[in-house]
Amino acid sequence: MDIELLREYCLKKAFATEETPFGPDTLVMKVHGKLFCIFSISNFVSINLKCDPEKAPELRANYMAIEPGFHMNKKHWNTVKFDQDVLDSFVLEMLDDSYMLVVKTLPKKLQATIEF
Repeated sequence: MDIELLREYCLKKAFATEETPFGPDTLVMKVHGKLFCIFSISNFVSINLKCDPEKAPELRANYMAIEPGFHMNKKHWNTVKFDQDVLDSFVLEMLDDSYMLVVKTLPKKLQATIEF
């Protein structure tokens, strides 16, 4: 996975913004102020993504690269390691799912601003 490709992919999503609230090395992607993706800039080896809690155990069981979210709520977040058994295209699919899970938690007024 290429860090710039991932960053640009995130920022193309409606109302996506980037921040570094945990210091200059940790890039946080948000939609309307809510986190959907987080990764290290200098040590770009993995990504944290929100995941449906019913789907998370299956993903973790089927892929060595997918683990409970590092420094995150283990029920709702996964850490996905790059260059293992998960294709970049699948990482982007999981990123899309993460974004949508967060959008669905937004107030209806904010959800209405986002075209699906």
